[in-house]
Amino acid sequence: MCGKMPERGCVKTIETPKRNDAPATDRVEARVPPNLKRLFQRAADLQGVTLSDFLISSLREAALRAVERHELIRLTEHDATLFARALLNPPRPNAHLRAAARRFRQAVPAP
Repeated sequence: MCGKMPERGCVKTIETPKRNDAPATDRVEARVPPNLKRLFQRAADLQGVTLSDFLISSLREAALRAVERHELIRLTEHDATLFARALLNPPRPNAHLRAAARRFRQAVPAP
């Protein structure tokens, strides 16, 4: 629960990033309304980190979650069971699959 914060969403407190051995060389800039900057600064102060460290940590976590949502397939227990059964006991190829395999073999020479 966020309470009455001036932003549109919630800011989640996250672990601060560990310093990398490689120096940071790229720069990211963003324009934000003053109320959001104050919120970000308050959150950084509460965590005892700089605003830059807070923003980098928050952006990194958000980016990792976004990538994970698009790369990870989540299945119900039922769907996982069906998937495993199909892998362990695949159905025999039908006419369409055999025709596609024939076309593939003609188009792509064997190594």
